[in-house]
Amino acid sequence: MTTTLGQESLIRAAARDNAHWCAAMCRVHGVQGEFGSDAWTAPRRTPLRYPDAVTLAPGTRASALVPRIDTTMPGATVKDSFADLALADHGFTVLFEARWIHRPAGAPARGPDEKWDVVREPAALRAWAWAWSDGQDDEADLFWPGLLTEPGVCVLAGTDSEGRVVAGAVASVHESGDRDGVVGVVGVSNVFAADGDLTSAWPGVLDTVHALFPGRPLVGYEQGDALTAALHQGFAPIGPLRVWLHA
Repeated sequence: MTTTLGQESLIRAAARDNAHWCAAMCRVHGVQGEFGSDAWTAPRRTPLRYPDAVTLAPGTRASALVPRIDTTMPGATVKDSFADLALADHGFTVLFEARWIHRPAGAPARGPDEKWDVVREPAALRAWAWAWSDGQDDEADLFWPGLLTEPGVCVLAGTDSEGRVVAGAVASVHESGDRDGVVGVVGVSNVFAADGDLTSAWPGVLDTVHALFPGRPLVGYEQGDALTAALHQGFAPIGPLRVWLHA
């Protein structure tokens, strides 16, 4: 797949937004990362599922990136936003590959049986995390109450008529400025449906994001069936990414 200049600017915006979301999650867990021109990096190990580095520009040198993260123990990961890092010689293997996605601004019809809102209370966040993790404590424990006061982070919940969380997502925004070529994107991640049917969750996610951030294009990344579901909702793939794991 050839990436056009327009797609590259979108990937830059998506990667930077995703790095800001990862940085927010890390701050909540007491890990302070650093933004450089080439990458966001964390000097000590990050929470479960969250990378130790996210590249922000193509052509990042592995030799300059690896010393900025903690590889003294197995498990460090790097989000290779442009799928162009040479990390095999540094003890990394590819954990998975995915696709950055983009959707122009716009709102679909709301999902038929769900009420959507922004999570604002710790108890509601715990219920959201429990549904997101399918009842797995170690996974649910990722989402600490501090996320509710992180600038630019909105945890979105879809609830049924009895108030149970049946779907959700995270929307993240930051003011990227002209350096990314795209101003004002919204990053969408952690999309889930309690019944596993993401096609039923996406309309509510998109409608809620549109209400919160009207006129902004959406970006994110997905793989497998989750990618297929997103493409069915008007997203288009704009480029590959890889996540590397340090053995």
